[in-house]
Amino acid sequence: MKIGVLSDLHIDTNKKKLAENETFAEIVTRQIKRQKIDLMLIAGDISSDYLVSQQFLDEVTTISGIPVLFVPGNHDFWSIKNGETDTKKIYQFFKNQTNSLLNKPYILNDEWAIIGNAGWYDYGYGDQTKYTEAEFNEMKLRFGAWQDKRYVHWGKENKQIAQLMLNKLESDFQSVGERKVILMTHVVTHPKFVVPLPHKIYDYFNAFLGSSSYEKLYQTYPIAYSIMGHVHFRKTLVDNQITYICACLGGSKHWLTKDPEAEIVNAIVTFQLPEN
Repeated sequence: MKIGVLSDLHIDTNKKKLAENETFAEIVTRQIKRQKIDLMLIAGDISSDYLVSQQFLDEVTTISGIPVLFVPGNHDFWSIKNGETDTKKIYQFFKNQTNSLLNKPYILNDEWAIIGNAGWYDYGYGDQTKYTEAEFNEMKLRFGAWQDKRYVHWGKENKQIAQLMLNKLESDFQSVGERKVILMTHVVTHPKFVVPLPHKIYDYFNAFLGSSSYEKLYQTYPIAYSIMGHVHFRKTLVDNQITYICACLGGSKHWLTKDPEAEIVNAIVTFQLPEN
């Protein structure tokens, strides 16, 4: 089985780079077929509106004819156009979709399962010696703010949400028995995928890139692959026999070319699982 990985498409902000009458769903589907991908994993931030993101997923699933599995990113929880102010309702919306991994592991066979959740940030990758938890809760530094402060409304502090999602992941792990696991989160879960400190900006903003508390999953459960997004890196790392993959398209201002299809080709990572 050939599995494809992609994240952080941001189809709404990147659409200005498309040719007339072209869509990102068409480009992604074309690459699925050209690369003969059997199952596609998308690690969040399709767009900055949950209904637009779901429409994209439905379109790619229909046209490609393969399973397309997804965990939402922080931007997918936004609802600027639709006016939903309760993020828990958006979480429930995604949970109810057939291609969502939220609280429902995908069993591939007797040996493999896919487990996923958006995850959230617990401030663990920020500089805890320089900033307090109260300062991280403000999500604002002198020169800018983390926009989830405006657009995501959990009704709880970020560290509480990070723990709730970690609890959901652990429950999912326990449900799949001894199968080897492909774990997919939106936030990063490994220190090599955040900005190295010290850094005058990311001493603070690293706090919102991932959760260091999730690192314990790798000591406890049989994770073979860990899929992440959020940071707009394109990076693969093998550490302690676990393959970490961050396959972000990212914002067009960081692209090396002006061609969205070339960038998607460069961003997609594939790997092969052995057949039973």
